[in-house]
Amino acid sequence: MGQDLLLGVDIGTYESKGVLTTTKGEVVAQTSIAHKLLFPRAGWAEHDPELTWWGDFCNISKKLLTTQGVSASDIKGVGVSAIGPDVLPIDENFNPLRMGILYGVDTRAVKEIDELNAQFGEDTIFNATANCLSSQSTGPKILWIKKNEPEVYKKARWFVDATTFIVARLTNRVVIDHFSAGCMVPLYDPWTSKWSDKYCKEYINLDQLPEILWSNELAGTITESASKQTGLAVGTPVSVGTIDAGAEALSVSVTKPGEMMMMYGSTIFMIQVTDNNQAREKRLWAGPYLFPNTWCLLAGMATSGSLTRWFKDNFAKDLISKEEAGGDNAYAELVNEAGATPAGAEGVIVLPYFSGERTPVMDPRAKGMIFGLSLTHTRGHLFRAVLEGMGHGIKQHVDLFTAIGARPHTIKSVGGGTKNKVWLQAVSDISGVPQEVAPLTFGASYGDALLAGVATGLVASAEEIRVWQGPPTVVKPNDELAKTYAPLSEIYAQLYDATKNQMHKLHELDY
Repeated sequence: MGQDLLLGVDIGTYESKGVLTTTKGEVVAQTSIAHKLLFPRAGWAEHDPELTWWGDFCNISKKLLTTQGVSASDIKGVGVSAIGPDVLPIDENFNPLRMGILYGVDTRAVKEIDELNAQFGEDTIFNATANCLSSQSTGPKILWIKKNEPEVYKKARWFVDATTFIVARLTNRVVIDHFSAGCMVPLYDPWTSKWSDKYCKEYINLDQLPEILWSNELAGTITESASKQTGLAVGTPVSVGTIDAGAEALSVSVTKPGEMMMMYGSTIFMIQVTDNNQAREKRLWAGPYLFPNTWCLLAGMATSGSLTRWFKDNFAKDLISKEEAGGDNAYAELVNEAGATPAGAEGVIVLPYFSGERTPVMDPRAKGMIFGLSLTHTRGHLFRAVLEGMGHGIKQHVDLFTAIGARPHTIKSVGGGTKNKVWLQAVSDISGVPQEVAPLTFGASYGDALLAGVATGLVASAEEIRVWQGPPTVVKPNDELAKTYAPLSEIYAQLYDATKNQMHKLHELDY
């Protein structure tokens, strides 16, 4: 007897995840695949689109279809999300012409950002797009390809992100959702909800960009070629999908004004839904949300899980060896060491600008820093300071949202970092804001399944996610520890201002 199931697949920075759900949000099966993030040189971050984006989707789909009692005909809708905004030039047959250039962690286009700002004016671009150019912006990276890889540039039929690439492979239709398009600065005009060539005509034609739809609309159906590679049935509906952060926010029921998602992934990413499109600020991003007549403010720090991974790989090799020999998880042991260290890490402060920084400083030339070391400090102090450093950065954002009249009334936290209780508590203590952690933390793939359900009409609306999720766990701030952290947050902010010029000089040395 057949059943109605929804497939959600998300391609992340270091891992891809897939989930099968019923139309009521019950999880039937889930799986994940780890993959590599490529760093060809300092400041660059790439994925192999064939191996990682398309390959992971196909492998996840096939693996989930081996679930007992599940057949391809049971899948009534497919939803996709992926990291972004990224840049991939493809030919007319949807073949990649180079590696995918990732989002704000890739800082290769610094000169192109400066060039476009000098040509058009930073204020002009901001007023036209609700965003300033940053390492997150798509336009400068396309310009970088034109200047540095002219043969690739000439062959490009489209410039797409990872989600568009996968959906095109599935349906033969090149589409993107408004939320993702809004992140492709300065190509998207949020006031007309259309592409604009006003600030990009010298390096792209508008017909090289995808058709824009909403996240919960249908892109098309599985083609015969895609069926052979994924195991999905020909004709299965596929929704337009979105960037992973949007699907992640939806997965924890961020749909209404005043609700903020805090994503603890490879980077920190924040999305707050607002009730009007006038909420904007140069040190943040803004644009349409997932559905018609919605707007959001966005923020993102360049490192998070990528920084804790770097720390583990370089400073906890003994714990990694013990884990490989059957011992405790290396991350868990580091968290225990951090938890045994006093709040404030006894004066150690980390600037987590190890891949430059996105919001609020918008500085791809920024450098990471470990400050305040003495001979009394241990690995536990350093790891705690890494976690707290990201907490100080989050506080900067909460203060900024508050200053422009958009303080979140609810922060809903999601992602792998929510398993780290020391980190969660430190963030709430430093920022002074409670966090809600939903019981179902499958992440963006869960939001993808919901979008597929809405697109096919099998789920009434996105608000059904509130029924799918149960009551959250609440992390409340400790007022006493807030007093400990306050002066450290002040020093954290001052450190960047005091060393910015030296950071930029070091960047020019091109190490």
